[in-house]
Amino acid sequence: MSYLKERVSYLKGLAEGLQISDTTNEGKLIKALIDVMDDFAIAVDDLEELHDQMSEQLDSIDEGLAEVERAVFDDEEDEDEEDEEDGFIEIECPHCHEDIHISADMMDEEKNTVECPNCHETIELHWECDCEEHKHE
Repeated sequence: MSYLKERVSYLKGLAEGLQISDTTNEGKLIKALIDVMDDFAIAVDDLEELHDQMSEQLDSIDEGLAEVERAVFDDEEDEDEEDEEDGFIEIECPHCHEDIHISADMMDEEKNTVECPNCHETIELHWECDCEEHKHE
């Protein structure tokens, strides 16, 4: 039983204890007000119960979504690692903003550029390599 329902029950008991009669106008009004308050208490109790059910459902949906995110994004990370292992890197073209996969044989090593396969614009590449072959002193 909710707190509001307890308070309304107390008011009902108080009205009976004070012998408020519904034969007078004031008595009718007081009893009607108590009945309305009882209806409000029941409605609030129903809303609290519905809120609890919806919170449980939302938690369940949130957990399911977290599982989907882990499955989707873990797969993307695995794909990125596979690309790097295969000699490809993924970059975003600054001109068309599409993600492209490039390999060493696609690059013009003298100019450090590559042509975007989507928009055919030249992309300048800037990176630092710590390998012995590309160390600059």
